[in-house]
Amino acid sequence: MVVVLHNIRSLHNVGSIFRTADAVGVEKIYLCGITPTPVDRFGKPRPQLTKVSLGAEKSVDWGKAGSTTKLIDKLKTTGFKIFAVEQDRKSVPHYALKPKSRALDKIALIVGNEVSGLPRSVLGRADKVLEIPMKGKKESLNVAVAFGIAAFGLVYNK
Repeated sequence: MVVVLHNIRSLHNVGSIFRTADAVGVEKIYLCGITPTPVDRFGKPRPQLTKVSLGAEKSVDWGKAGSTTKLIDKLKTTGFKIFAVEQDRKSVPHYALKPKSRALDKIALIVGNEVSGLPRSVLGRADKVLEIPMKGKKESLNVAVAFGIAAFGLVYNK
């Protein structure tokens, strides 16, 4: 499984996603748009990110991509199924998806911006939109928490 982070703003969220990605065995994280990288433009580690990731930025391969939609199109041409985590009229509960172990190698899990989520241009390219059911008054979870629920669900919900 690979992970695509679309315009995530918070260094803490990105660090947390790295740590969770390491825990579930993610192959690579693509940091798209404004999503910060583990190192700044001078090659120095970003303390806010590394404090939370606890070194996972060194154990999980990562790359920077400017355009999320171009990356998705490229991943699709190499056989990846695209799963977006978002509340949408076409979404299905995340636990309803039960991929086979070998299928995980060709899954790209996408999470979006803390405020605006994922745009239509991304959702329209997704093979499935996965939703985390909510019972409380709030309509969303922190992006790193949502990623953790969806990633663990895909890996262990068989």
